[in-house]
Amino acid sequence: MVDDLRFGWELSGSGWAVCRVEDGDARWKGVVSYCTNALADVLHAVAGLYGSTSVQRISFDLEPVEARWVMRGGGPDVDMAIHRFPDVDVSYDLPDEEGALVWSSRQPRSLLGHVVLEAAQSVLRLHGEDGYLAKWVQHPFPVAALQDLRRLHLRHDTCARPHDVAVP
Repeated sequence: MVDDLRFGWELSGSGWAVCRVEDGDARWKGVVSYCTNALADVLHAVAGLYGSTSVQRISFDLEPVEARWVMRGGGPDVDMAIHRFPDVDVSYDLPDEEGALVWSSRQPRSLLGHVVLEAAQSVLRLHGEDGYLAKWVQHPFPVAALQDLRRLHLRHDTCARPHDVAVP
């Protein structure tokens, strides 16, 4: 386990965002389309790791590529993998293993929860809800999902990192 994780989400144009994830060993970057409610999906999936479901999947549409994130938890650590499929329109029912593994890491759930929470709060601070919708176009900022992840992270994780509790 590397225990060094960074996650970034940056709106890069009308209906596009750059997603970055890296640990001390490797990094992945994808330009994500608004065809899915991608940031909300990330927040919901990470929040889901605090519940009874130990596997969470997210599908990013990179037009036409699919980047499928698979997160396996159930304890204090999360195994994360990103699989690349050449065409999102035909890969939705394919098993994860049929995609090319492009990034993987094992990290503490507390760290994953924190970096995703921090990245989403940064997006909200920078753009606000109206600015986010203007840039992301199809979906409003996922305020409820952000609040849910913040609540779960603060309640269940021992995290000594600073937390911005002023963001809605």
